[in-house]
Amino acid sequence: MAATLCQVLGFILSLLGVAGIIAATGMDQWATEDLFDNPVTAVYSYSGLWRSCVRQSSGFTECRPYFTILGLPALLQAVRALMIVGIVLGAIGCLIAIFALKCLKMGNMEDNIKATMTLTAGILFLLAGVCGIAGVSAFANLIVQSFRFTSYAGEGFGMYGGGVGGLTGALTPRYTFGPALFVGWIGAAILVIGGIMMCLACRGMTPDNKQRYDGMAYKPASQHTVYKSDIRPRPAYNDSYKAQSVDGRQSTQRFDYV
Repeated sequence: MAATLCQVLGFILSLLGVAGIIAATGMDQWATEDLFDNPVTAVYSYSGLWRSCVRQSSGFTECRPYFTILGLPALLQAVRALMIVGIVLGAIGCLIAIFALKCLKMGNMEDNIKATMTLTAGILFLLAGVCGIAGVSAFANLIVQSFRFTSYAGEGFGMYGGGVGGLTGALTPRYTFGPALFVGWIGAAILVIGGIMMCLACRGMTPDNKQRYDGMAYKPASQHTVYKSDIRPRPAYNDSYKAQSVDGRQSTQRFDYV
């Protein structure tokens, strides 16, 4: 019962974690403009993994996708790859975990097979969570480096080697952590916890292979046991008995009975 409960809870947490990673990957607010001591208040810019957006004070928002791949920083491309790999591993783990649930009966699947599938799904969830944490942390490191070397007083280099939304030079915006980073961190952490619970549930689902034998108590003979010989007379058998054949004639064969 405890193994089943741990497996179901791990599966639910893993589903939530995969959903969090998918949501974080699709969000545009990975890096948002730092509004502290910002001389420009009419324009607010933010960027994500796939496009950058500019929102004006009138409420109009304009987003521009990254049309280039080779022109983007290698770290940004690595973050994309890590998030996609995490999503793929999490999806495969969810598919395996569905068939490995102990509360679902599918054919004649044995418990040891379900335990192996549960362990496989847990390992995939752990790898997916690690990929998510690594990707989000790498992008956060990129934001920190951009924030340190960018200021409003002098020329900066923006988020990806230039200003977002055409802001360059003395008005280069500085970026800080966006909501997508926290969604990705939380989703990846939940995914790791779900993978650990799936791995722990595998131990409780493994059947005990040790065979148990019914024991028999051994009672040694007592020192005062007295053994008596059999003095009863044995009956004597006549060894000269002649067997008769089927046609009634006597046969010369003799049979001794003991």
